[in-house]
Amino acid sequence: MSQSHRPVHAANLPKPVGPYSPGMGFERLVFVSGQGATDPATGELAGHTAAAQTEQCLKNVAAILAAAGTDLQHVLRCGVFLVDMDEFQEMNAVYQRMFGDHRPARTTIQAAKLPGKGLRVEIDCIAYVP
Repeated sequence: MSQSHRPVHAANLPKPVGPYSPGMGFERLVFVSGQGATDPATGELAGHTAAAQTEQCLKNVAAILAAAGTDLQHVLRCGVFLVDMDEFQEMNAVYQRMFGDHRPARTTIQAAKLPGKGLRVEIDCIAYVP
């Protein structure tokens, strides 16, 4: 079997802020780059709270996963980056609602700054295609 990787793009996503692909597929794995809270319909942040931004981050992650043929229920691991760890519970409530009973492995850290004015949350993940 040939081992090759392929970029994953979704038409309904904000343009990346740097020279990277929104996702990369390798065999049945999908590696999703960190997604911020930009609403692709408006080009603006989806809101100024950690809750609103977490929801948009996960919607953007879900769009990349859908383009790769999978979804949030097949996520193995997430990385969550918060500007303020005091917003952990707010982020966590939305994260739990969007993942439902599925519990991927996760690391959550406080980052000094994220790439985008007003950005409070960024989320990346690794998933598989069933």
